Amino acid sequence: MRIVVALGGNALLHRGERPDAAVQQANIDRVATALAALAQEHELVITHGNGPQIGLLAMESAADPALSAPYPLDLLGAQTEGMIGSLLARTLHNALPGRRIAALITHTYVRVDDPAFERPTKFVGQVYSASTAKALARKLGWHIARDTTGWRRVVASPSPERILETDTIHELLTDGALVVCAGGGGVPVTADSDTGALSGVEAVVDKDLTAALLAEDLKADFLLILTDVPCVYDRYGTPDPKPVLDATPGDLRGRGFPDGSMGPKTEAAARFVERTGGLAAIGALDAAYEIVHGTSGTLIRPDLTAG
Repeated sequence: MRIVVALGGNALLHRGERPDAAVQQANIDRVATALAALAQEHELVITHGNGPQIGLLAMESAADPALSAPYPLDLLGAQTEGMIGSLLARTLHNALPGRRIAALITHTYVRVDDPAFERPTKFVGQVYSASTAKALARKLGWHIARDTTGWRRVVASPSPERILETDTIHELLTDGALVVCAGGGGVPVTADSDTGALSGVEAVVDKDLTAALLAEDLKADFLLILTDVPCVYDRYGTPDPKPVLDATPGDLRGRGFPDGSMGPKTEAAARFVERTGGLAAIGALDAAYEIVHGTSGTLIRPDLTAG
């Protein structure tokens, strides 16, 4: 079975942790352990988040006196793809001796007229108090918004239209490689309407929506979205959360999950299932094997009564 795995940002750097290299390596060791059993039985394509990492790089770039202007988000995204891709590739190599591992810098085409450029919604970077966030917004020109635990920077998140390296990823899979790609949703680019020349754009593409598109294009059988909760919960954060263990795309959309947390994950799962007739699931990293085998997480399946 061909599985596209979308690792949440918290799989690599948990909330409140120092963004040290050693901390991220320890978390990635846990990722490799969780995915090794799946990789023994199935073809895997691994995508990952980069919100904490790109936020840190953006802060460092904005404060660097050697620069006349901060690095744009597309280049910072490429840096995180390289860094996290290398960590994952090395650790998976150690966990899966003899298995070919390829980490690929990936570009995602977005529309230059996407309305998301006018309405930043994608959280990046660390959580701040209200006063600190407002001070940074004034100093650096950031947009800020409240998430579930505090205030964070938000940036444009245009919809992924096409992953430019899909054919290369398919060839690597055909040759037996485990592929790490589309980190942080891929480096966002637009194309000149006349020449087709590519240009980077100041944005971060949602990694779950990119994973769903990639899974569709690769004709994957299963989209596995891993996060820091055991399943999807209705009324999460209230005194009476209800686990959702089995759902159709219509079920998920009808529950109105928020954009800042579970919303993109449920939408990505719904899109993949609707467009392919395959299966998707959302659950905890450490239960990855159990989720695929139906004993953990939230399963999203086609609505056999639709149409």
